[in-house]
Amino acid sequence: MSTLLIGRWSTDNATLSITASHQFDDEDQAAVDALTRPAFANGANWACTFPVDTHRHAVQRAYEEFARDDDAWLDDTVEHVEPVTP
Repeated sequence: MSTLLIGRWSTDNATLSITASHQFDDEDQAAVDALTRPAFANGANWACTFPVDTHRHAVQRAYEEFARDDDAWLDDTVEHVEPVTP
């Protein structure tokens, strides 16, 4: 299983808000497309898949790979997970 996170960067790129999280079978691109297409039509501007089984681990990876190096904050509005920060 993998986890797809969908979200939106703020206009100043200071915050990545996670607005949806979905589990899917590894390499099921059709499922990813079916989930991201309507999300992007409704204002999402970021999505990424992570080869992890839990939302918590996906949020941590998203923070480490997309937000931390840019001094951005990750706001998980789905399960309100706070990433571990150094």
